[in-house]
Amino acid sequence: MGGPGDPPEGAPEGGPGGAEDEYRSVVFDESFVRAARLQESSAQERMADHAPAVRRRPPLHRGLTRQALILVLLIAVAFGTAIYMGVRHPYSSPQTRRPVEALRMTVIPLAPQGKVPGAADAERLYAHSPAAPFEAGAEGIPLPATRSTAHFSDSQVVTALTTVKDYIVRSSLYPEVLTGREVRPARALVDSDQLDQFDQSFDHPAADGRHAPTGWVVRIDPARAQLADDRIRVFGSLHATEADSAALEITADHTFVYALRPAGAAPDAPASLFTVRRELTFRLDHDDLRTHQVQLISSYVQAGPLACAEDSSAYLRPLLAGQTAKSGGPAGTNPYETDSATALCGTLATGAQPTV
Repeated sequence: MGGPGDPPEGAPEGGPGGAEDEYRSVVFDESFVRAARLQESSAQERMADHAPAVRRRPPLHRGLTRQALILVLLIAVAFGTAIYMGVRHPYSSPQTRRPVEALRMTVIPLAPQGKVPGAADAERLYAHSPAAPFEAGAEGIPLPATRSTAHFSDSQVVTALTTVKDYIVRSSLYPEVLTGREVRPARALVDSDQLDQFDQSFDHPAADGRHAPTGWVVRIDPARAQLADDRIRVFGSLHATEADSAALEITADHTFVYALRPAGAAPDAPASLFTVRRELTFRLDHDDLRTHQVQLISSYVQAGPLACAEDSSAYLRPLLAGQTAKSGGPAGTNPYETDSATALCGTLATGAQPTV
C-alpha cells in the first residue's frame, strides 16, 4: 500500500513534489553504474547456496595505463636524444659556409735534352730509372699517421685523407681518365660548388690558369700515346693540417711514372717513360667530410718529356722513344726532386731519364 495521503496506484505521473522529483536530475549512465562499489549478483549467482545478494567490486585504477606510461617514456627519450645530438653532433652546428675558392693551376712542360730513351721491355726502363723503388698503383699513396686537431677528431682527419687519396687515384691512375674517355670518376669527388669550373675546363679548355683539364687530372693524348704497362709507378706523401676551425687542408705531393708506346703500336714497339709530378692542395670542410668530396685549391704540375711548343692545357702530349725537342730553358728540372721548380717551361734533367 502507499503511504499516507498517496493514492493506491502511487503518485500521479507528472504530479507535483514527491521523492521522485528529488532524484529526477540524477542520471544513472553506464559510467556511473560501472563506478559503483557494490554490484548485485545475477539471478543465476543468487540461486547458488550462500551466495550474497551483492558483492563488492574491486576499485578502479584511475592512473595512467601501462601503454600510456611507455609512450610518455619513449617521447622523453626521443626528446633527450634530439637535444644531445643537436649539441654534440659535429655536422649540425649552424655555421655559415666559407665560399669555395676557384682552382688555381699551373702546368709546366719539361723538354728532354736529347733523344728520349726507349726499350721494348717496360720493366727494364723502370729498373734503370729513379722510379725503380716506387710502388705500383695506389700502394704508392700511403696514408700518414693521423691525429686529431683542435677542431677535428682523428676519424675526421682520416676521412679527409682517404677522400683526397681517392681523388688522386681516380685522377692519376684510372685508365679511362688517363686516356680522356671519362672524367666522371674524378668529377664525382669534386665539391658541388666547383663543378661549374670543372665542367668548363673540359668543355672549353684554356691555358689561363683556371680551365686546363690537365690541372684537374692526368690526361694523356690518346692520339699520341697508350699505356705500355698498366702498373703505374707512384711515390709521394700526404699531409693534413687544420686550415681554420671550419676546414682541414691536405697537401699532396706525388710523382707518377707511366710507361708509354705510340698509339696503335705493336706490343713489342719501344716504350719510354713519362713522368708527372703533381703538387695539389685540398680543402675539406664539414660538408665535404659528410659528402666524401674535395675542394681542389691549387694544382702545380710538371710533366715530361714534352715539347715546350705543345699546348699542355687540354692534353699532355708526350715525346716518345727516340724523339727530341728543343730545350725549354737553361737549367734542367728534375720532377723527382721535391725542391725542383721551373718557369713556364723547363728542361727535363738527364738524371730523370732511364739509363738504357
